[in-house]
Amino acid sequence: MDDLKVQMKDHFLKYASYVILDRAIPNVVDGLKPVQRRILEILWRQHDDKLHKVANIVGQTMQLHPHGDAPIYEALVNLANKGFALDRQGNFGNIYTGDPSAAARYIETRLSPLARETLFNPDITEKIPSYDGRNMEPVTLPAKIPLLLMQGAEGIAVGMATHIPPHNFTELLEAEIACLEGRNFKIFPDFPTGGIMDKSGYDRGKGKIKLRAKIEIKDPKTLVIREICYGTTTETLIRSIDEAAKKGKIKIEEINDYTARDVEIEIKLPRGQYAEDLLDALYGFTECEISVNSQIIVIKDGLPWETDVHEIWPTTPIK
Repeated sequence: MDDLKVQMKDHFLKYASYVILDRAIPNVVDGLKPVQRRILEILWRQHDDKLHKVANIVGQTMQLHPHGDAPIYEALVNLANKGFALDRQGNFGNIYTGDPSAAARYIETRLSPLARETLFNPDITEKIPSYDGRNMEPVTLPAKIPLLLMQGAEGIAVGMATHIPPHNFTELLEAEIACLEGRNFKIFPDFPTGGIMDKSGYDRGKGKIKLRAKIEIKDPKTLVIREICYGTTTETLIRSIDEAAKKGKIKIEEINDYTARDVEIEIKLPRGQYAEDLLDALYGFTECEISVNSQIIVIKDGLPWETDVHEIWPTTPIK
């Protein structure tokens, strides 16, 4: 029994270390998880300015990634939808509605010009053997841009989790210039789904922020939701409104989703109800308002590091 306990403890520690370092937590150097880095490495090797079938890239990535095709495909679609590293063609899903992407054989991708110019330099890239020793893969990519904060990241490991919200690219570049010049700077999240943000509790990435959907009063009897909170979809938002109505928290006559390229959810009100009076109830009882916790844990020098958005950059100018 003692031998079994020792063996289980040893195996669990190895498993925990593997999940933390090689699966769930991004590296501070390039902001990427191993599966994302392997996808980009394959796309770099295959790059010829033409689009590649995602199914082909997934298959090629399996040479470097010791897991099945499904997690590689999901990671590639997620990376493409961030909007920075990959060009897309085909149905990659909809971040507003939550609709899934098409099958891997129907969609195509390639490295974006930004990724090619800022993430790769073979002369200074350290490489190690892949899991089966047949190939070489990069330890990290020599990123020239703060991809970690640009894209954001989420990951649940053993005993820890990271939740890094995305930030505005231009504001990050301005912060880098301020850092190099030795000036103080502040940066805050910026979400692709839009919405309204209360950043007072952000605490440089160690606190939380409150998000609100952007709601327009079309007329006294009609509300239109134009932007939604990050992490929600039109489907989950409409469901939360329906549930609030069933519980008697709000009163609505009908709700219609006209979302296509942009979000458009129309809420019609019954007799005796007016748009201005319903706003506070929508924020109070539905996903029109949510809180997002920020916890920045990354891999630095082979170990987990809990930090904030300012400590990710040097505190003194780079010479």
